[in-house]
Amino acid sequence: MIRTAVAFAALCAVFATKQGPQDAELLKALAASKHTLLAGIQQVTKASETAISAKFELEDGKLSLSVYTAQKGLGVDAEHNVLQEYGGSPESAAWKPEVEVFKDVEHTARAAQQLTLMALSGTSLIDVLRKVEKTQTGTIYSITPVLRQRKAECVVLVADKGQSKELVYDLVSGEPIKARDADAPKK
Repeated sequence: MIRTAVAFAALCAVFATKQGPQDAELLKALAASKHTLLAGIQQVTKASETAISAKFELEDGKLSLSVYTAQKGLGVDAEHNVLQEYGGSPESAAWKPEVEVFKDVEHTARAAQQLTLMALSGTSLIDVLRKVEKTQTGTIYSITPVLRQRKAECVVLVADKGQSKELVYDLVSGEPIKARDADAPKK
């Protein structure tokens, strides 16, 4: 049991670091999007379905908007929930994402951790995005709950004038912790 917990923690730590700086190609591609992360989240969350993370990414060289959700909401644990991704091109007037239910270990583990962090949170991704929009210029291209040094945080990446900035929010209070250049080395 302890080995499983340690392996899961290590796996989640690897996923958290993969949310780091995006390459220049993605930052340039963001201009083609006709949708925001906030709009994508609002489109797919209905009834109890809750967003647990969202991002823009390049898939096979094409811009994609992905919103990850817990279909049964935050009150249902990962084992009894449906963890899934809505993904598709944000370059059309209407965003028409396809839905993938996670079955592989990699996606399920990451989504389970994000579900748990959001369930313990006093704020939603929409709340954090609205705070960021009030204080930052540029395009928000990623919002991810992470566990860092036993603290629940929300990492938000913002692209502005070809640069990427990382903002960190306390996931429990929803208050900002710090902002830094996302391309700077992590301490």
